[in-house]
Amino acid sequence: MCNQLEILYQDDNYVAVNKPPGLLVHRSRIAADAKEFLLQQLRDQLGQWVYPVHRLDRPTSGVIIFGLDSISAQQLVEQFEQRLVEKRYLGIIRGYVEGEGVIDHPIKDEDDGTVRAGVTRYRGLKRVELPLSDGRFPTSRYSLVELEPQTGRRHQLRSHMKHISHPLIGDTTYGKGLHNRLFAEHYGVSRLLLHAHRLQFIHPLTQKEMEITAPLDGDWNMLMQEFNW
Repeated sequence: MCNQLEILYQDDNYVAVNKPPGLLVHRSRIAADAKEFLLQQLRDQLGQWVYPVHRLDRPTSGVIIFGLDSISAQQLVEQFEQRLVEKRYLGIIRGYVEGEGVIDHPIKDEDDGTVRAGVTRYRGLKRVELPLSDGRFPTSRYSLVELEPQTGRRHQLRSHMKHISHPLIGDTTYGKGLHNRLFAEHYGVSRLLLHAHRLQFIHPLTQKEMEITAPLDGDWNMLMQEFNW
């Protein structure tokens, strides 16, 4: 029996949930090992069909929204495609990041090899220096950042943080194994520390300004307390 998904918002047209880390949104040929899927769990929980609007990577947690009918879903899909939806993520990265900046770096599609433009805004929020040696220095530095993708490429945030030499902690594809191990060994956290924190958009039917926020889970809250953030 799967745990109940946390519903963040629901009306006659849409439902938004707080996606747990490690759960695929839907079946994928690149993750044939997966046995559970967010889409199916939500359908079972609500007792009705739901329609995907956007996606989150398997290891990413946070807010994700679905349509409750195909027309409503498509109307919101169009907002995503037109870049009218504001997406904000929280991430914990290696090293210190201060202030704000923009990463403008192309992303290569892993399926067809196509290279497309990729733009991400970032902002440093908090910093911490821990008495954990990375093998070169006696301490290790980390930052809490807010990330705002301006384009919607697969693995964009993970790839972009690696590009500026501040990979996300727990990223087994783009990250640093040594820092991932430090978090696993000292804090018991071995997952990707990337959380889709907030979605803002105009409701296609009511024209109301919507803001849906996904609260942090236990791992995140523990680390925030440990780091005095």
